[in-house]
Amino acid sequence: MSTGCRDYHMTRRALMAAGGASLLGMNVHQLLAMSGKSHAAKCEHVILFWNGGGMSHIDTWDPKPGRPTGGELAPIKTSVSGIEISEAFPKVASQMKHATLIRSIAGTQGDHGRASYNLQTSYLPGPNLVHPGMGSVAAHELPPLGDLPAYISISGMAPRAGYLGQKCEAYFVPSPGDKDPYLAFPEGIVNERGNKRLETLAKFNARFNGSSTDERLSSAQTSIDDAVRLMRSPALEAFELGKVPKETIDRYGNTPFGRGALLAKRLVEKGVRFVQINRGGFDTHSNNFPAMRDHGEVMDPGLGSLIEDLAASGMLEKTMVIMLSEFGRTPRINKDAGRDHWANVFSCFMAGGGIRGGQVIGSSDEDGAEPKDRPVKVQDLHASICHALGIDPDKEVMTPLERPMRLVDQGKKIDELFA
Repeated sequence: MSTGCRDYHMTRRALMAAGGASLLGMNVHQLLAMSGKSHAAKCEHVILFWNGGGMSHIDTWDPKPGRPTGGELAPIKTSVSGIEISEAFPKVASQMKHATLIRSIAGTQGDHGRASYNLQTSYLPGPNLVHPGMGSVAAHELPPLGDLPAYISISGMAPRAGYLGQKCEAYFVPSPGDKDPYLAFPEGIVNERGNKRLETLAKFNARFNGSSTDERLSSAQTSIDDAVRLMRSPALEAFELGKVPKETIDRYGNTPFGRGALLAKRLVEKGVRFVQINRGGFDTHSNNFPAMRDHGEVMDPGLGSLIEDLAASGMLEKTMVIMLSEFGRTPRINKDAGRDHWANVFSCFMAGGGIRGGQVIGSSDEDGAEPKDRPVKVQDLHASICHALGIDPDKEVMTPLERPMRLVDQGKKIDELFA
C-alpha cells in the first residue's frame, strides 16, 4: 500500500457513509459538508514557532502583576485596550490587534518528550505507532502551491510524518540564510555532467527497485525526486537571504531566530503550506528572568516584524502564525530563581489565517496555576488549525497496518477564534 501524501485508503465506515449519502441523493457539496468541509477555508499557510523546553506563560502572555507568582518581568499595554503582555515583547505588543491569546490551555503531560509529542500531534505517544505532526497533516491534506516542499522545518527537526509517509516529511533547513550544499552539484561538477549522473542513478534505481516491494526504496526515491525538483526550481531563491536588504534583516534581528522568521515569510509567499521555526532554551529551572529577557530580545523583533509585514502585504489574512511550547512553568519561583515544569495551564499566541484578532480566550486563576475560565484542550488547538485550513479533523486515514486513525485525537474547534 502507498503511504504517500493524499494516498490513503477509505475506511469501511467512511465507505458506508458515502454510500448511504448517495442513496439519499446527496450531491458532492453535501458530502463534503458531512466530512467537515462545509466552510470556505481562509487560511492557506501556517507558521509555527515551536519554543522547546516549556516557555513560562506568566513571563510572556499571561502576566500576574502584584501576585507572589508574578516574577520580575512587568506587564505592558498593547495596541488593544485591556490586554497586557510581558515587557519582553514590546514590538509584538504593537501588533496585538492582529493576535489572539489563549490563556487557558489545560495540559496533561509534564514530561518534555510526552508533552512535546502531545502538543505537536494531538496524541499521546504509544509503543507501536508514530503519529504525524501538524505540518505533515497539512502537507497530506492540502494540494501543493508551487515547487517548494509543502512542509519546511527551520533550525531544528520537526515531528515525523509517521504513517502519512515520506512525502509528508519536513524539509530541514539547519541554518536560515546559509546555502544548502545538498541542493547543488558538488564543486567542479558542471550542470551537464551532474544531470548525466542523475540520469544514470535513475536507471540504476529503476532496475534495482523494480523487483522489490520494500517501501524504504520508494521513500528514498521520493526524497531524491523532491531534491532534484527543488534544485532546479526558480523558487529556490526564497532561501537566499543574502539578497535581502540589510535593514530588513536588522529589523527582524540578525540571529537564527530573526532570519528564520524572515525566511518563513518568504517561504509562505512562495507557496509553502507549513513552516516550523524551532528555538530551545526555555527549560528555565534556574535564572528564569534573565533568560526570558534574553529570549524576548531575540524573539520580539522577529515575531513582531513578521506579523507587521504579513499584515501590510495582505498575507496575514491567509497565514496563521502560532507560538507554542510543550507546557508552561510553575507559578512558584524556586530557590534557584527559576520555574519548573507546569502543564496544568499555559498559553498560546496566534494571529492571522482567518482568526479574529485583538482578543483573549480563557483565563488562568490569579496566580497562573489552573484554568479559571474556558479551559482549552490540546486537541482543540489542532482541531482549530485544521478548521482554519479547511481540513476535517475527524477524518480517518489508514496506517500501513490497516488501522484507521483520525487526523486529530477528538478535538473540537475553538469557536471564539472564528467568531
